[in-house]
Amino acid sequence: MKAIIVEEFGSTDHMKYIEWETPEPASHEVLIQVEKTSVNFADIKGRYGKKGAKTPYIPGLDLAGTVVWTGEGVTKFHPGQRVIAFPSSGSYAEFAVADEQLTFAIPESMDWSTAAGFPVVSFTSYQLLADVGRLQPGETVLIHAAAGGIGTTAIKLAKRLGASQVIGTVSRAEKIKAAYQAGADHVICMESEDFAPVVTEYTGGLGADVILDSISGEVSEKSLSCLAPYGRLVHFGNAGGKAGHFKTSDLHASCRSVLGFSFGTTRKKRPHLLQNTASKVFSLFEEGVLTIEIGNRFPLEQAAAAHDLIESRMSTGKVLLDVR
Repeated sequence: MKAIIVEEFGSTDHMKYIEWETPEPASHEVLIQVEKTSVNFADIKGRYGKKGAKTPYIPGLDLAGTVVWTGEGVTKFHPGQRVIAFPSSGSYAEFAVADEQLTFAIPESMDWSTAAGFPVVSFTSYQLLADVGRLQPGETVLIHAAAGGIGTTAIKLAKRLGASQVIGTVSRAEKIKAAYQAGADHVICMESEDFAPVVTEYTGGLGADVILDSISGEVSEKSLSCLAPYGRLVHFGNAGGKAGHFKTSDLHASCRSVLGFSFGTTRKKRPHLLQNTASKVFSLFEEGVLTIEIGNRFPLEQAAAAHDLIESRMSTGKVLLDVR
């Protein structure tokens, strides 16, 4: 099969489009012919050796495709089914294998592009808001990196879950439009404004009830300054590359919480939790509430260019790779 291989950690110069051995499913796995896959920021971190992989390897966290073979222990799937999955073998390839628990049949009405952009952003956004952030109707949500794949999806979900106000932040002025198009009530450009006092102003001095933070560092610290009493700051990434620091005195008297979440850890250690998440997000898709913003697409052999785009911080929405 054709696949993208990361030969060495570092720049995209080490990403090669080559022939690679087709993986074989174990007893509890399915073999999937990949139609499309998406590029996630975790793929960039993995390419630099920050996700525990060993070279050479096939990158990619999620995919959309058709089941072509099942292991003898698989009971939920059969050849010919259209699915999304979180594969164990990487997704930048013509074929991939995935555990049965991490494979999900998709609605007939879902096209391949939506399906490819759907897994990481919809599952992560729902868990961040509903399960970890415990968003309640009438609350205000602040979403950092609001123009990205998770950001635009989380804006829509927050509205559907009853948020009274959704505020987004973006790193560049060119990204403001994408956040507004996703449904944000206010968008703050961090290259020209200090977001914390603006959020405080938009909330009448109260602060945001739920904050989704994938940046860390100073952004996390400033987020705490505009977090409402009883608010939940949900930290789920460190795209900024630096750690944020908090004092315990910032939390107990105000009844505020700093919560950590990793979708990767959840897939590895508690995959059974994703069955309920899948049911919820597929229902929201069929209701027409949950749509995926596709920013760019590339053929598989141009995966390096897709990585360069995301790494430039100029991308908006989801970036897809067309495999077939």
